[in-house]
Amino acid sequence: MGFDQRFTIGLIAWIGALVAVLLACIAAFATPGLGAARIVAIGIAAATFAGLWRHVTRTNRTVARFLEALKFGDTALQFDAQGGAGFGELGESLNEALGRFRAGQDRVAGELRYLDALVDDMPVAVLTVSPDGHITLANKAARRLFTDEHGTLPGDFAVYGATFARRLANSSQGEELLILNIAGRPQRMLVRAATLERLGQRTRAISVQPIQGTLDAVEMAAQTDLVRVLTHEILNSLTPVTSLAATAADLLADPDLSSDPRVNDARVAVETLARRAQGLSNFIEAYRAVAQTPEIKRQTFTARPWADELARIFAAKAPEVPLSVAVAPDHLALDADPDLLAQVVINLMQNAVQAMHATDQPRLTLRLSGHGQATVIEVEDNGPGVPESLRQDVFLPFFTTRAAGTGVGLNLARQIVIAHGGAIEVTDAPDGGALFRIVL
Repeated sequence: MGFDQRFTIGLIAWIGALVAVLLACIAAFATPGLGAARIVAIGIAAATFAGLWRHVTRTNRTVARFLEALKFGDTALQFDAQGGAGFGELGESLNEALGRFRAGQDRVAGELRYLDALVDDMPVAVLTVSPDGHITLANKAARRLFTDEHGTLPGDFAVYGATFARRLANSSQGEELLILNIAGRPQRMLVRAATLERLGQRTRAISVQPIQGTLDAVEMAAQTDLVRVLTHEILNSLTPVTSLAATAADLLADPDLSSDPRVNDARVAVETLARRAQGLSNFIEAYRAVAQTPEIKRQTFTARPWADELARIFAAKAPEVPLSVAVAPDHLALDADPDLLAQVVINLMQNAVQAMHATDQPRLTLRLSGHGQATVIEVEDNGPGVPESLRQDVFLPFFTTRAAGTGVGLNLARQIVIAHGGAIEVTDAPDGGALFRIVL
């Protein structure tokens, strides 16, 4: 690669000028009495030499500035191949290479932005653990899940569970099913750990996937299928019994047979059998409601007027039980099916009234509150409460502790809550009694 024409012409011009100035200096020194001319000639010669030096070294300075800019990541710079700097072909090649490099950088940056957005929006919570043990919530799902106050070390996450904190601290890999305390209630989580290489250092990535809602939905689907099969099979077997019992009762009602007391006894027995079979058939038919998956029609509505309406309905049904309603914040909004959710809350309040029938001063509280992305609905009474051994059983279909109970209400309530993607549980109230908590 040679010098370009413009650089060559400039070089010849500067050399020619320098030669001329040097000849002038020689002439000035050779002629007596030209002291001032000698000084001027020396100055012009020095300036000409500086110009020549600047012209010769201009390409080096341009290349040095260009490489210095690249050193600090400035890829927007263009190599100046004009203005007498020389090496035009070198400048074009450098600019072309830099353009390809800049295009590659843009593609890599775009891909990184895509991957960052993908990780940030994925529904599984991701945490990263640096080599020095500091934890970062790497995406939106993690920030929504871990909303309680905590620091950046594994021990700070003990608020969600000691086992989870130990899992963050150790370097084990693989997956494990853990129970974490999220939004004030225990939830099953699938926790996976993997080790990644990042900038020459080993970083751990922890994914936390909530599966409590999936397990609840599977459980409710299994219960629904079981109830559907059982009611179908029982009704199929019971229908001919009911029909035959009614036919036998009609035959035994013949006046010609009434003289035999044994026939009368048989008729009474068969009529009783027919009535009980029909009653059992009606009873089972009513339980088919358990096997119907509720259809959720979501809408956004303000919690305060909705809760006030429930309070008015409750006051009309049970005026003897005082009800206090608390909504915080006052502008709280719910995203749910207002009718089905109202059915759940009214059912819980009616159950509370029945549980407090022997309480001297019954009290009932309905609370609605917002906790980050979750909404919590609580129904609290001061009755005898629910024994810890029965707190899971009360939501099973047909399970009841009351002689006149059907065991359907709480199961239907749980079906509706789970269909909303939420959870329902019962615990001890702070002042005694039962506290039913719905988290949506």
